[in-house]
Amino acid sequence: MSPSFTPARTRGLLRATAAALALSPVLLTTGCGSSGESGGDAKATAAVPAGFPVTIDNCGVKTTYDRPPSRVVTIHQHPAELMLALGLKDRMAGTAFPDSAVLPELEKDYKAIPELAKREPSFETVLDAEPDFVYGGYGSAFDEKEGRSRKAFADAGIDTYLNREYCGKKKVTMKDTYDEIRTIGTVFGVPDRADKLVTDLQSRVGKATAAVGGESEVSVFVYDSGDKSAFTAGGKSLGTELIHLAGGENVFADLDDVFGDVSWEQVVERKPEVIAIYDYAGAGSVEEKKKYLLSQPALADVPAVRNKRFVVLPLTATLVGIRSAYAVEDLARGLHPESFR
Repeated sequence: MSPSFTPARTRGLLRATAAALALSPVLLTTGCGSSGESGGDAKATAAVPAGFPVTIDNCGVKTTYDRPPSRVVTIHQHPAELMLALGLKDRMAGTAFPDSAVLPELEKDYKAIPELAKREPSFETVLDAEPDFVYGGYGSAFDEKEGRSRKAFADAGIDTYLNREYCGKKKVTMKDTYDEIRTIGTVFGVPDRADKLVTDLQSRVGKATAAVGGESEVSVFVYDSGDKSAFTAGGKSLGTELIHLAGGENVFADLDDVFGDVSWEQVVERKPEVIAIYDYAGAGSVEEKKKYLLSQPALADVPAVRNKRFVVLPLTATLVGIRSAYAVEDLARGLHPESFR
């Protein structure tokens, strides 16, 4: 029987204090943005970096920060890794929803931060961590039906920020990654660190693209999940640009969406030479996905299946965050191994 994979994309303050903040207009107008003194003495006495106050418009929500946030909860892995890469471990009060293995250089710091939940934490769980800032990676971080709307957090005196990939923009690019890093650097008063990180990531991408610059493009099918149909990356996804930078071409670049379902007949017709498998918790293991692809008679003549050419990417590496630059290098090595010998 074939495995059933579910697409991932369809995927504090104490309660009494939160209630008091929600009722108090005085408390709501002090401190960082709208969040008051939830960070404690360290926040009250810390020197305010140059450049504050600063106003950020994030997905249509404008927030003015009088000083950088001091207690942060990240929901989803890629915001946590971005924070750590900017050297902001000391500001992190909790994380939630790990997607895949953390970058080795960040693993020790990541493990030192309390994990609030394996998936999105409840509103009350976030409040118990006493944050003054919540940074969400997917739109589901601020699911109104689950009581975690941005308004609910604002009413509790807590500022929020949503990864720009979920702001409703039609196409996602590497520029979004660099802009995200610089914006978070501005919010936390570390713009120089953000600029350095962007420069380092751009250099990583540049080296990978230069290595495969003279090679012919390799056709790639992204397999996220699915059995009756295939859930894949469309032309508006960051994955499509990552494949292009790595010397490949997404065979479903004409799919007018970030992600979408396609038929297996379409996969066969487009004859991909390589299959990029997205790896993340809750959608079947990489080995299960490979086994499924290799076991389907209808796919037997697809070049990628016939030659067992698979490249595995953590889902976090295909999102707006620091991992996307690493993904370009991993893809380039998988598509053009001869260029890295």
